[in-house]
Amino acid sequence: MFSIFKKDPTKKLKKQLSIKLEQAMNAQRNGDIRTFSQLSFEAQEIDKQIEAIEVEESK
Repeated sequence: MFSIFKKDPTKKLKKQLSIKLEQAMNAQRNGDIRTFSQLSFEAQEIDKQIEAIEVEESK
């Protein structure tokens, strides 16, 4: 009934994902491959969380 007032649970995660991907890109540009791989891994984990939430919402 009041679904228009519900907050999007993935909004915060999508913002975190965007930040992690930008940080990873900057690390890669600077030649810091170790940091790039760590940030990419963290971004993948956030993406998995987003997908899990979206699957639950679609049910």
